[in-house]
Amino acid sequence: MISADAIRGYIDLIVLTLLRQRPSYAYELAKTITTVADGQYTIKQTTLYSALKRLETTGLVASYSDTSDSGKPRTYYRLTTSGSNHLTAKLAEWEDTKNLIDRFAGNMEPFNDSPRTCEYHSTQPDQGAS
Repeated sequence: MISADAIRGYIDLIVLTLLRQRPSYAYELAKTITTVADGQYTIKQTTLYSALKRLETTGLVASYSDTSDSGKPRTYYRLTTSGSNHLTAKLAEWEDTKNLIDRFAGNMEPFNDSPRTCEYHSTQPDQGAS
């Protein structure tokens, strides 16, 4: 199970990604998140509603009233153009983040007890050189 703390920063990304596919309402989004997460994460309704309101306030999603397939009135959310642009940027950032974490998690040799030195080589020209 993934903790709420571990996934907190990615709720907006998850919601925007789902809304990229089609407009949806909160209950349907929560069901989809639970299904896709396959038992690893269940979103709380308060977390989802807070994310939707935050995304709406920032103009990344817009809400509208409509009737669901079952005939119930629902508040639907759709991705705005700004939201789509934001999502594209955030997905690229996610790939960079994932690649960085993967480098640390899987490809680093374990440290041993011997002292190590680390050198930093800047690609910038030396400011003191004339």
